[in-house]
Amino acid sequence: MELEIVTIGDELLLGFTIDTNAAHLGRELAALGVRIVRRTTCGDDADSIKAAVRDALERTGAVITTGGLGPTADDMTKPAIASIFGQGMRMDDEILAALRARWLKRFGHELPASNEQQAMVPEGCTILPNRHGSAPGIRLEDAQGRWVIMLPGVPREMRGMLADTVIPALRDRLPTNGPVIRSKTLRTANIAESALADRLGELARGVNGLSLAYLPGSDGVDLRLTSWELEAREANRTLDDAAAQLRAKVGRFVYGESDDDLAALMLAECAARNATVAVAESCTGGMLGMRLTAVPGSSRTVLGGTIAYANAVKTRELGVSAEVIDAHGAVSEPVARAMATGVRLRFGSTIGLGITGIAGPDGGTPDKPVGTVWVAIDNDGEVHAVRAVLPGDRHEIRWRAAQLALDRLRKAFLREQDAEGWTARG
Repeated sequence: MELEIVTIGDELLLGFTIDTNAAHLGRELAALGVRIVRRTTCGDDADSIKAAVRDALERTGAVITTGGLGPTADDMTKPAIASIFGQGMRMDDEILAALRARWLKRFGHELPASNEQQAMVPEGCTILPNRHGSAPGIRLEDAQGRWVIMLPGVPREMRGMLADTVIPALRDRLPTNGPVIRSKTLRTANIAESALADRLGELARGVNGLSLAYLPGSDGVDLRLTSWELEAREANRTLDDAAAQLRAKVGRFVYGESDDDLAALMLAECAARNATVAVAESCTGGMLGMRLTAVPGSSRTVLGGTIAYANAVKTRELGVSAEVIDAHGAVSEPVARAMATGVRLRFGSTIGLGITGIAGPDGGTPDKPVGTVWVAIDNDGEVHAVRAVLPGDRHEIRWRAAQLALDRLRKAFLREQDAEGWTARG
C-alpha cells in the first residue's frame, strides 16, 4: 500500500512548530508495510488544503491528514476535504452531546459556542473516536475507493488515534504475509561521515540488497539499513546479517542501535561496574550533567558536578593550579586532566570527567580555533585525555563536546586508546 501524508497548519510553515506528526506517521506506517511516497505541508486556508489533498488523492488514492480539526476559525480541514468528495457538512448530535458532557465534567461549565464546530462533520463520513481529546477523527471514501483519514494535529491525540483506530484498520487491508518496510540503525560517535564510508568500502552503498543511509547529527553519524520488499521474518534476518557486516568494519565506533542514548548506556555500564561519576565542565556549562541526570535512576551513579567556567573557579573548586592555567591556558590537556581528577576527588566518585574548550563564536586563535575541546577522564586514578576540534555553531560544539566525553568514557571501559575523530587531534 502507498499513501501520502498532508500536515496542515500555518505554524508548521512558519517554523514555530516542528512537524513531529509526519515523522511519527512515517515510522509507524513503514513498520506496518505501508510506503509513504510523499509528505506535504500546507497552510490553514481552505484552498491550500483542497489543492494538497486533491493532488495526493490523484497520485495514490490514500491520504492521511493531521491538523485543522479544532474549534477556531482557521480549522478548515473538514469542510475543505468534504468539498473534494462533493459532500456538505452536518451537525452530529452524538458528538455534540459528548462534547457538552466532556466540558461539564472537566471544566464545570457549558460548552463554548465556538467548540460546537467540532461536532460539524462531512456528510457520509465515518467518525473515528478520539479517546485522547475532544476533536474526533474523520474518514471519507468515494466510489472509486479513494480515501482520506483526518486526524487531529495535537501530537498526543494523533498518536493515540493512530494506534487505536488507524493502524488496525490499515492492517486489515494488507496481506497477512506481505512485504514490510523495516529499518535497523547503528549509532556511531567520534567518526566523520566520509571516514565511515571509507572504512565500509564496498558496503558503503548498501548491504545484501538493503539501502544504507548516512544520518549525521550532533550525536554522531547514524547508519540506517532499510528493507523495502521482504516479508517480516526475512527482513529481520537480512537486517541483522547486514548490521553484523557493518559492525565488522566500523564496530569500534558503534555505541548503540535505534534510539539508544549514549548517556543512558554509560550510566548502565557504570552501574554494572559499581562505578560513580562526577563531572567538571567549562565550555559545556552543565550540558554533560544535564544529559546524565535526564536518565531515570541516574542518582544511583551521578554524585554531582561543578561548572567551572572562570579560571578562578577551576582553581578554587577543583584544585587546578593557577600556574598550570597560566602556562598552558584554560583550554589545554593539563587543565582538562586536573579538572577530571579534581572533581573525582572532591565528590569521592570513582570516575571524574573534565571538559574545557572554546565554543565560540569568538575566542579562537590560530593554535586553538573555535571548536577546540579537551576532554579528560580520571577512572580511579588512571587519567586519559583527548583533543578535538568540533564543527558547528555554539550549541552544536557544546553538545558534541558532551557526546565526546561520553564516548571517551565508553572507550576507556573498552581499554581503547585511539584518538580518531571529526578532525585532527593532538
